[in-house]
Amino acid sequence: MPFFYQGGEEIKKGDRVLFDGKPGEIEFVADPDRDPEDWHVTEFGGDVMLVVPNVYGRIFMTETQNEEDLEFVSRE
Repeated sequence: MPFFYQGGEEIKKGDRVLFDGKPGEIEFVADPDRDPEDWHVTEFGGDVMLVVPNVYGRIFMTETQNEEDLEFVSRE
């Protein structure tokens, strides 16, 4: 169950993003299909952790493909 941006690009750790127009970064992706034994997956289920420093802090997201405020910017 990979997670995707609204534009169809797969979300990956380290992606640079905009959330509500503010710069942020994907801290991790907890994917139950790839890491079913991961502590975060067993505790919370699959989700994405987004960090938007000095504005929102950390945000858990599960319905990323429907999130209009999340925009992919770049990947290293």
